[in-house]
Amino acid sequence: MKTKLYTSFFFSLAMVFLLFMRVNAQSTTLTGEITGKVLDEDQKAFPYATISLLNAKDSTAIKGTLTGDNGTYTFKDLNAGKYLIAIYVVGYKKTFKGPYAIGADKRLFQVEQVQLATDAKQLKGVEIVKQKPLIERQIDKTVLNIENSVLASGNTALEILQKAPGVTVDKDGKISLRGKQGVNVMLDGKPTYLSAEQLANLLRSTEGSAIQSIELITNPSSKYDAAGNSGIINIKLKKNKNFGTNGSLSAGAGYGANYKLNSGLNMNHRAKKFNIFGNGDYGVNKRFQETDIVRVNGTAADQTYFDQTSHSDAKRINRNYKAGIDYFINDNHTLGFLLNGYHGNGNDAANVLTLIGDRPGKTDSSVVAPNTNERKYTGITYNLNYKGTLDTLGQEISADVDYSRYTAKQNSVFNNMYKDATGQPLKPAYIFRNASPSVVKIQAAKVDYTLPINKEMKLDLGLKTSFVQTDNNFLFENFNNNQWVNDAGKSNQFLYDENINAAYANINRKFKSTTVQLGLRLEQTNSKGNSVTEQKVVKRDYLNLFPTLFINQELSKDHEVGFSYSRRIDRPDYGSLNPFIYYVDLYSFRQGNPFLKPQYTNSFEFSYSFKKSLNVTFGYSHTNDVMTEVLLTDTAKKTIFISVQNLAKQDSYNMNMSYPVQITKWWSSNNNLTVYYNKFQTPNLLGLPYKSGRTSFNLNTSQTITLNSSTKFEWSGYYQSKQVYGTLLIAPQYGIDLGASKSFMDNKLSIKFAANDIFKLQKSQITSAIPSQNYVVNERWESQVFRLTCTYRFGSKDIKAARQRSGSSESEGRRVKSGK
Repeated sequence: MKTKLYTSFFFSLAMVFLLFMRVNAQSTTLTGEITGKVLDEDQKAFPYATISLLNAKDSTAIKGTLTGDNGTYTFKDLNAGKYLIAIYVVGYKKTFKGPYAIGADKRLFQVEQVQLATDAKQLKGVEIVKQKPLIERQIDKTVLNIENSVLASGNTALEILQKAPGVTVDKDGKISLRGKQGVNVMLDGKPTYLSAEQLANLLRSTEGSAIQSIELITNPSSKYDAAGNSGIINIKLKKNKNFGTNGSLSAGAGYGANYKLNSGLNMNHRAKKFNIFGNGDYGVNKRFQETDIVRVNGTAADQTYFDQTSHSDAKRINRNYKAGIDYFINDNHTLGFLLNGYHGNGNDAANVLTLIGDRPGKTDSSVVAPNTNERKYTGITYNLNYKGTLDTLGQEISADVDYSRYTAKQNSVFNNMYKDATGQPLKPAYIFRNASPSVVKIQAAKVDYTLPINKEMKLDLGLKTSFVQTDNNFLFENFNNNQWVNDAGKSNQFLYDENINAAYANINRKFKSTTVQLGLRLEQTNSKGNSVTEQKVVKRDYLNLFPTLFINQELSKDHEVGFSYSRRIDRPDYGSLNPFIYYVDLYSFRQGNPFLKPQYTNSFEFSYSFKKSLNVTFGYSHTNDVMTEVLLTDTAKKTIFISVQNLAKQDSYNMNMSYPVQITKWWSSNNNLTVYYNKFQTPNLLGLPYKSGRTSFNLNTSQTITLNSSTKFEWSGYYQSKQVYGTLLIAPQYGIDLGASKSFMDNKLSIKFAANDIFKLQKSQITSAIPSQNYVVNERWESQVFRLTCTYRFGSKDIKAARQRSGSSESEGRRVKSGK
């Protein structure tokens, strides 16, 4: 009942505010308006054509816009006077219409439909040399334009994220943005709802050739889900929009210490009433990883020294696919269906040697463990979507309904053979295995509505609901008397159900040189975790409000400042809540925590931009009940284990500076520096107060050398200084990548070469920030890989359908479509 009252009050307030704004807008003085529509040579709506409004007296440009998806354009609030309309698209003849005299006798003009004609002279000699930069700064986000990047060839989405400015990815695939974990990763604007492990597997199975761009949003608006204390990473997949039938075929091979293969097919057919598209990618990746763990366990009087080394070889085979259809009901309404899925399987073979003694360098006994692991992951998502343009003023409504199902099966066998100091058998081998099948089902639906109240004001409203169900089984078996026997004390089943209902309102108002956006999001959460075997149930129901504020001020033509604030939440992922004990080896394991609480973050950010090139941001956030991965030793069992716990609070300060430089006509440079300080505090960890903090920085740079329109070279490098996160001290990490590309056959065929970690610099070292915990974890993996990728494009490639988004309304278009 309380939830219904909150929701009713929230929307009643929004509707009253909307009515007031409408009345206020209607009371203003009416001015003139010119509208029109552009068609191509086949009399189809022409989207994103450049339209200029000119002064009829001297043909000077007054303002510009782009046509919408339905080919229409509008110039509103025009003062009295005479105007011309100019329509221009590369490859077509420039067209002028008018003059149109706006005065007291006539205020509204409907320009007759304009059908563009191709310009044979321009098409014959056209050479497109300008393209989007690799890193593009926008007012509310940073965009990595992956589609044409050399370094993306043959890499997966997870590997590409490692090259993104301010982003770090650890050995387990956990992602941090500007030194903070808790990133909400989205695909095509839709949440994944996956645990950290499942998300890492999804990103490993997504080939770079399928990615169009990656958006880094550090302080999202209320339109987005409130999850993600460090922001949102939105991965946008390719979707060909060209008319006719077209596509591309790619194949690549790579080699480091092992072979790599990848291939992909992209097809698209677009006609007047529908657009059918699909793509599939296949990848094989075999790689190694080496891990050394040196630790001391026990008390001052009784210490045990462990020196563990392991080498594992892993092979993963990934397949992902996407298919969909858009049906254009008419120029203003579109209905679409999308199918997106992936399938991955792999196996690991690890040889682990653990030397045990009572002092450094002495071996009293050892454990030799040849362990194996087989895994299989599948996922599929069905999406039904609708988008409608309700009028020429920009009033829009969109709706999405999603159903997703993810399955995972993992089987591990641990063979532990005990040896004495001379290497002879010490006691019978201890052999056990784990089977951990899991199923995740997700149902979600949302509706978004946009209303331009007047020229300077816009209102966004939306509703969303989602239901998540997970079923995790864990079977632990011991090998006794030549047969497998279930260990009921270590086997378990964990069920988790979650329902989130949300509503939001955003109001955006533009003044002369100031833009202000206020937002409020309401989210009501119902969750239930049930450890069936242990008969433990954790149930939570809570309601939260999440306000946002954005202010942008243009000080002059070259100087711009901004301020933003948001409140956000992070709920525990399903893997962290699962109380199973998952063994890495005999002395190392992970364990979930079903009593984890959600964490809440208040974030503030101040930004400065000079000529939209030099961008500097200063951020501060405070998080309560921060969820942190904690690595601890058990002195009684002499083991080392990882779990997620709620520490009391985290304070994070960061400064980010980026500066793309066009050094010469053929040499461009993108540079990004992030400096941050993370401080963690909690009153009780292992019976004592705990506090940690450290200033760290990340530096990313990429250089592009363009020899001509068909040949270019790239190199990129990164350096991450020593940092602290929770109870972990992480040593510096760094690496350098190289790439080159060459196009042939009128850009239909392209060949790309990429070299990752050319000097074998990447490695990881972790120690404890807790003085009483004495361990060092060193890791090295197959980071140096050389790849060669070939791509062939075929079919129609009309310039008119490329949907180039540029011009005077570019930023407005982004804001309207953000989050879709």
